[in-house]
Amino acid sequence: MSKPKVFEKPTGVKDYLPEAVSKLRHIERHVLDCMHRWGYEQIMTPTMEYYDTVGVASSTSDSKLFKLLNNRGTTLVLRSDMTAPIARVVSSLLKEAPFPLRLSYHSNVFRAIEEEAGREAEFYQTGVELVGDPSAEADAEVVALAIASLKAAGVQRFKIAIGHVGFLNGLFEETLQGRDGAQEALKACLLGRDYVGYREQLHNLSLSGPVRQELEDILRLRGGQEVCAQALNLSSDPTARASINHLCEMWNVLQAYGVTEHVLIDLTMIGDFSYYTGMTFEGYAADLGFPVVSGGRYDNLLKQFGRPAPATGFALKTTRIVELIGDDASGEEQRILIGYNAAGRAEALKEALILRADGHTVITEQMESKDRPAADSSGQLVYKGTAYGSYAGFFGSEPERLTGRQRGLADK
Repeated sequence: MSKPKVFEKPTGVKDYLPEAVSKLRHIERHVLDCMHRWGYEQIMTPTMEYYDTVGVASSTSDSKLFKLLNNRGTTLVLRSDMTAPIARVVSSLLKEAPFPLRLSYHSNVFRAIEEEAGREAEFYQTGVELVGDPSAEADAEVVALAIASLKAAGVQRFKIAIGHVGFLNGLFEETLQGRDGAQEALKACLLGRDYVGYREQLHNLSLSGPVRQELEDILRLRGGQEVCAQALNLSSDPTARASINHLCEMWNVLQAYGVTEHVLIDLTMIGDFSYYTGMTFEGYAADLGFPVVSGGRYDNLLKQFGRPAPATGFALKTTRIVELIGDDASGEEQRILIGYNAAGRAEALKEALILRADGHTVITEQMESKDRPAADSSGQLVYKGTAYGSYAGFFGSEPERLTGRQRGLADK
């Protein structure tokens, strides 16, 4: 293997230049503020975890984990999501904290498989976990908060699709009892949105006409509250019916939140069926083929850390949202330029401190009077190739000094 050049970096990771960082921090700040207003407290966990604890408990398959050895030969992993690390904290440092717990986070995560097809191996997520509440109210809360968080991030046009793994589990157990391989094959097709493959699997199963039609009809179970009634007529299995009733309760709560315009029920969507235990959802932005948020209920995870508890949550795909939002969404303040020479240095730097204390972004530059910024064709002041929203003025010896206050700068 050839030695990498000094400017190269590993496949799947990227550098974030100032404009992208500004967008990322804008999203992080506004989304975490939104979550805080909903009562969620931010948590931070280590980038590295033990493979035998968090790595094994994670929803990420073993082949997708970045593994490394410490100096004692113990296998570590770079965190592949935030749910398992938070479950570890809830079961240890927060073991005396009463339920429900509302926790939020913004972190980078790592998945080796993301290197394929140009995807990133390191990316950012912003999300929440609601631990200790098994109700439909809790599931509806995280969906409503996901909608509010997307809006806070600057995403306005999107849809949230909600499903329930219990519906398919019950329906398949009713119609394909004892045929575990067939059930898993059909679930895998639905997980990959391979509806052609799903129909082919049904055709190869030698099912009776009514059963095949029943299983094919679920592909049309997408829409609003009416889907619940259709699904209840489709299956008499207790697990399937309980799952649909749970979604109906969620819909009623989401109506009270006033967010159902963003929501549709999709009973073919099951998420990672080895991880989620109940409601699961994904959110898609207009004109983007990848989900920008996903989440669901995972009631079996915390018992792996010794504190059994129901839990639900979601993660925004923050890195994808950075690529989605426009340039005007970064929230970057206009920068102020203060020029000075040796004679005016003290006054110039004092003026800069005052303006910064008022919340302005101020750049100071030593220059001569002849080097003052010039206006470009749009009227924007430019100095050394950089545009400034405001020019505080030049501080020098009398009579050439012109202060920012004299220019009425920045509402002063």
